[in-house]
Order: sequence, then C-alpha cells, then structure tokens
Amino acid sequence: MKDRNYESVTPRRAAFVGLGVMGYPMAGHLRRAGHIVTVYNRTASKARRWVQEFGGEMAATPAEAAAGADVVFLCVGNDDDVRSVVYGDDGVFASMKQGAVLWDDTTDSALLARELSAEAAKRGLLFVDAPVSGGESGAQQGTLTVMCGGSDEAFEKGEPVARAFACAVTHLGGAGSGQLAKMVNQICIAGVVQGLAEALAFGENAGLDMEKVLPVIERGAAGSWQMSARGKTMLERRFDFGFAVDWMRKDLGIALQEARRNGSTLPLTALVDQFYGDIQKAGGGRLDTSSLIARFPQKPPVRRGSES
Repeated sequence: MKDRNYESVTPRRAAFVGLGVMGYPMAGHLRRAGHIVTVYNRTASKARRWVQEFGGEMAATPAEAAAGADVVFLCVGNDDDVRSVVYGDDGVFASMKQGAVLWDDTTDSALLARELSAEAAKRGLLFVDAPVSGGESGAQQGTLTVMCGGSDEAFEKGEPVARAFACAVTHLGGAGSGQLAKMVNQICIAGVVQGLAEALAFGENAGLDMEKVLPVIERGAAGSWQMSARGKTMLERRFDFGFAVDWMRKDLGIALQEARRNGSTLPLTALVDQFYGDIQKAGGGRLDTSSLIARFPQKPPVRRGSES
C-alpha cells in the first residue's frame, strides 16, 4: 500500500465491513487520513492483521463495528452478502445511530440500492450506493473513482470521509444511480478488453512484433487504459493479478439483468459474458479480466529477416 497526501478533514468515526482485496486498503486509507476506524471481516484473522498494520479496532459483528459510527462503509461480494451484514440482530442497521450514513462500495444491483435507501430512511439513517472503479491498484494507491447515488444530504456527509481512498467521488443522482453508472462502466470495459484481445491475437498471427506496435497505437485513437495497463501483460499471457473474471461475470450479470428490466439490448456484453464463462470453465475464474486473450491460440512468432 502506497503512501499518499490526504486532504485535511475533520476526523470522523467510521466502520468498515469487508476487508477483501479492495476493502483492506480502502479501510487503511481511512485510518491513515486520521479517521477513527473499526473494522469487521467474516474471517477474523484478516481483521486482526489489519489492526496490527493500521491501528484502529476490530469488531466481532457488523453491528458492533457500526455502533457510534458517523459513516459505515460496506465492501463485500454481492447482494446477498450485503443483506447478510445489514439486516438482523448482528447487522449494521441494528446499531447505527440516527443520522449516520451507510455508504455501500459493493458493486450490487440498483434494486438493492433503492431497497436499502428506503429502509435507511425508515430508521432515520442515510444511504449512498457508491461502487468504485480502479481495481486493486486503485484501492492500494487511494485513487479510486467512486460513483454515488443517494440524497444530497447523505452524499455531503459521507463524501469528505470517502475522499481518503479516492481521486474522484461524484454524486450522480438518487438511490441506485451509482450502481447504474458502474454497470455502464463494466459494459464499456467488457467491449474494450474483448477488442484488445482480438487485436493483439490478430497482430501476433500476422507476424507483427506487438511489443513495438503497442506503444505506437497507444498514442492514437485506439489508446485506452486497458491497452496501457494490460496490453504488455496480455502479450506475455500473465493474468495472476488485477480484477478477477469471477467478479466481472458477477458485474456483467447484474448489468444484463438490469438491461432486461429497463428494455436495453446488450448483445456485445452478453457475448463477452459467455467468453468469460469459457475462461471460468477452464479454471481461470480468479485470473484478471485481460485473460480473454487466452481464448485465442498463441502461435509461435514469425521470424522475419532484417531489411537493408
């Protein structure tokens, strides 16, 4: 986890539920920014390790972590995981103080976001759906992009705290807007990565030295974050890092479900989702999303004679 300069903010009491590859460093940035942080993780050993590294406190249940917090952050797996740490006697709703903000950084459904927003309001609480983009490296560096949905009041209370792990925290509308924006983000990524995989495989088959080609096309209209950050490792067939195929399929499934609900057609997204399914069937569920290129047979490089 890299050091960064933090904006000067009033320290707040925060809870962070979910210390996975994203949540662990995100919670660390909150602590380094000066906030008072209590963490909860289903695997307690990871929470203990976090406390040893950053200080703060750990709790035995989500409710215990959330007690007295001004902002309660969630970063877990899916809709069911969110519900499991929000509802019930051990869930965060059971102990959150009046006026506190539940800030959900999980990528989940817009329907769940609206459900949680309504339930929070009944309890005198505030809610923001705030999925993030930037991957594990963005979480480590504290440079995530956060897409937010919720009321103005909820956003304004939570945003100064969330700034600790982000380079951009943007309010996009009412409850569910953040999750819908994240779906747009993932739809874009799916198409770009598939196009990049096809292009690199094509260039290899044509006998081009793609390590020389990449820097050239990066500077033109074809350039993208995916090309700059993943092009070289795709050529090397290295995928043991980054955003896992399993999580991308989860995200694309949410987008495809929402598309059926709102009448959108996503033919390319549906196709790429199937391609990611091929990667999963081959045992690559934990590989980076750039592993789409692994679906293409890698031919031996063509040895071309030097030209005089």
